[in-house]
Amino acid sequence: MGSKYRELKERAWEANREIPRRGLAIFTFGNVSALDSAAGVFAIKPSGVAYDKLSWDDMVVVDLDGKTVEGTLRPSSDTKTHMVLYRNLRGLGGIAHTHSTYATGWAQARLPIPLYGTTHADHLTEDIPCTAVMSDEAVERDYELETGNQILECFRNRNPLHTPMVLVAGHAPFAWGESAEKAVYNAGVLEEIAKMAFITRGITSEAVRLPDRLIRKHFERKHGKSAYYGQK
Repeated sequence: MGSKYRELKERAWEANREIPRRGLAIFTFGNVSALDSAAGVFAIKPSGVAYDKLSWDDMVVVDLDGKTVEGTLRPSSDTKTHMVLYRNLRGLGGIAHTHSTYATGWAQARLPIPLYGTTHADHLTEDIPCTAVMSDEAVERDYELETGNQILECFRNRNPLHTPMVLVAGHAPFAWGESAEKAVYNAGVLEEIAKMAFITRGITSEAVRLPDRLIRKHFERKHGKSAYYGQK
């Protein structure tokens, strides 16, 4: 009997395959999920399975209470983090968690990534935020669920669709979008911005934020009402 969630699982599978292709994680690090908001479920990578060993049918379908509804493998250990974000951040259709080198370096330094240049401004108008460090009490309660809560706290006064990425302090990055494919795209953008910022700061410790007029211009030409970047 075929899977009623085949299309969803295939979307998640294809997105997960992009993680190693884009150099965003090695071995079994990281994961991507794809949401079916109408059905209230998401498909996610199984825990500890190498990307080159995955098939679409290995994807695990989980509801928004964290219960497995289809699949024989154990879902990603980060499933509860994805669950918390889907339940609380509107407009998300996919989430990508990577351990990409430069973004993870900034996360381990517990620092936001400064908005130094126009590549950054093409995608968002603020520094890439970094969460607070998780408390000992939160670690003991439910680590993966509390990771989601860390991100929510960081986004208390932020629009997640305008800033579709975050660093979890001491851990690694998460990114999201309206689809799993877009989530991986944003994870790739995050890594490139992290690398550029690292190089910039290495060249000079006196690097400063890009002027607001340039930030607004570059963001608006791609995302504003009168955007003109790309083809119609």
